Amino acid sequence: MRTEFSRRDLMLWAAAATVCSACSRIDSDTSRGELRPAPQGTTAVASPEMTPDDGAEIGSRFRGRVPRQWGTHLPGVETAVPAGHEYPTMSLTFDACGGANGSLVDVALLDTLRRESIPATLFLNERWVRDNRQLTRVLASDPLFQIGNHGTRHVPLSVNGRAVDGVTGTTNAHEVVKEILHNQHTLVDLTGTQPQWFRSGTGYYDDVAIEIAAQLGFGLAGWTVDADSGATTTPHQIADAMVDAPDGAIVRLRMDHPFGGTGAGLKTAIPRLRERGAYFTHLPQPSFP
Repeated sequence: MRTEFSRRDLMLWAAAATVCSACSRIDSDTSRGELRPAPQGTTAVASPEMTPDDGAEIGSRFRGRVPRQWGTHLPGVETAVPAGHEYPTMSLTFDACGGANGSLVDVALLDTLRRESIPATLFLNERWVRDNRQLTRVLASDPLFQIGNHGTRHVPLSVNGRAVDGVTGTTNAHEVVKEILHNQHTLVDLTGTQPQWFRSGTGYYDDVAIEIAAQLGFGLAGWTVDADSGATTTPHQIADAMVDAPDGAIVRLRMDHPFGGTGAGLKTAIPRLRERGAYFTHLPQPSFP
């Protein structure tokens, strides 16, 4: 449950962000934290602007398919961004999972990203969005932040109900479609944005669900480094994990645990990453075979 203090902080932050969004960004090329266009991939095979009928047709197409693979790092799940530049490249991604243990907001973390002009991809679950409607609009209106789809119920993507850590996944192809598209339509209706990247609750998929997501036109965002282990590690451990991430890393963090160590770890890591000349980027446009 949200405390009165965190709710008040959220309202103040959202109001300030609406008024001052333009003045808080750094345009200097020397900061290595500036926002630059993400590299472009090929055109998706389908569009996230799909109707429920389109999704139902795709779900029917995959009825009866038997999955053969299961995990977080499977073919079709992107776990890195283009690297090999003259500076180390990193894409920071933050999950907001919603529900009883994930509907708060790490206001200090968001302030740090804005103050340091560091672009980030924010994966928002529908439960979190419904509890934070005003802030969702504010974040989606700021080009510093790329909005990602973190699912409707925050469950693994599966066509046979496979579970992870007690969380049961979607049970068939139609549920896979619904898990993706229901939250997509919520985000579109609320913000006008069309997220192109999806990350499931827990980050687990089977190979059939991966195919379905691609047919729906979504890239699946995995990670190179799970830097805060679901907001369970210390600021020192989080900072070290970020600094030690390889070139081209997608870094996964949480933005819904203000009393955890993620915000402090991020704040500690940024000066060390800047010393390395790190370049922060959004996820690129999804590409498909």
